[in-house]
Amino acid sequence: MVLEQYSIGVGDRFGHQGAAQLQALEQADQRGVKMVPVWNKSFREHTIVGTQPADTRHAADGAVKERGWKNSYYVDADHIGLKNVDPFLDSSNFFTLDVADFIGKAAEEKDIEAFVRSMVKYTAAFPLSGVQTTTKVTEDDLYAIGRKYLFAVKEAGKIYRHIAEKKGEENFVAEVSTDEANEPQTPAQLFFILAALAEEGVRVQTIAPKFTGSFLKGIDYVGSVEKFTTEFEEDLLVIAHAIKTFDLPKNLKLSVHSGSDKFSLYPVIRRAMQKQNAGLHLKTAGTTWLEELIGLASAGGEGLRVAQEIYATAFSRIDELCKPYETVINIDRSKLPDPGKVRQWGSEEYASALRHTQSDPRYNLHFRQLLHVGYKVAAEMGGEYLRMLVKYREVIGQNVTVNLFDRHLIPLFFGTKKS
Repeated sequence: MVLEQYSIGVGDRFGHQGAAQLQALEQADQRGVKMVPVWNKSFREHTIVGTQPADTRHAADGAVKERGWKNSYYVDADHIGLKNVDPFLDSSNFFTLDVADFIGKAAEEKDIEAFVRSMVKYTAAFPLSGVQTTTKVTEDDLYAIGRKYLFAVKEAGKIYRHIAEKKGEENFVAEVSTDEANEPQTPAQLFFILAALAEEGVRVQTIAPKFTGSFLKGIDYVGSVEKFTTEFEEDLLVIAHAIKTFDLPKNLKLSVHSGSDKFSLYPVIRRAMQKQNAGLHLKTAGTTWLEELIGLASAGGEGLRVAQEIYATAFSRIDELCKPYETVINIDRSKLPDPGKVRQWGSEEYASALRHTQSDPRYNLHFRQLLHVGYKVAAEMGGEYLRMLVKYREVIGQNVTVNLFDRHLIPLFFGTKKS
């Protein structure tokens, strides 16, 4: 199974927006860029919403049938490890192997010694043409890389082989994720992580490193765009060299997690991809749920009332809802609107506060982040919320399609930003 050059992670908390997401990809295809959808949903999200991995497969298959989608599509077991991968084996064909928790744990000394011995000949690759931030790599550097990352790589190998044993190596796509590590990986670290993955037999097709700056949920990038530009371009060069050096899959590409709404980075990523003829996997999962809320609010009446109630409940349970996401949100509670005031808002006020239009003075990134992590409230509403998704399907779907195509795919692949 070979993942295409461009793939978009289109997670869907409640499994109702697949057709609207596919419509955005169809519009991109009409403009000459083919990309494939990857419906991703993590063990954590399934637990919070009360769904099963098979539900994601069912929703994806249903959307494909509804739209008559003829191209490939994938269902991602997102951020899984050995302890929770088994329920995903039957329904998923894309697996994001999350080994961030194992970074920094000590591998056995004999394994580190073996790693250094096998890698020392590759230190001659540096300085690598076009990579300015990593010059010489010494044997001491290799020991440091081994001590920091080798245990995590070996864990990725265990997960990969477990999946391959159950499904067959040819029947799934593997991504390795280190994006939730404490520090960004340097070009040299990325190069030797890929080398170690090759030694473990992991046929990795996308890798999600931790980049500089903050990739917070549902809002724009926080950090130096200039530093990210250098980092992203150098990572592309490292990957291209690693593919040739270690016989890794030729379609290996970078993956950007929490990639939705990173509007300031999309022009940078587009130029780098064009320059290197590189691929991209971009995860835009949580933004779909926010577009559902915007659609409900825009519909007015019962839809607006439900959206207002969800915010009021989320506000009252902010500590509980934020805790699982505390490393990827930054909410200034003093800037959250009072729920009583929100209950008085009309459709346009609510939608404008939530919709990620940075030029609109009514947009509130703190309001947006709280609702981003507040999907548990909607899940607890059960049938009432799902009934709203059906009742207001058309207006919600329009918002989902416009958001994915105009705000994400246009600046990423066509160069004109729409807000």
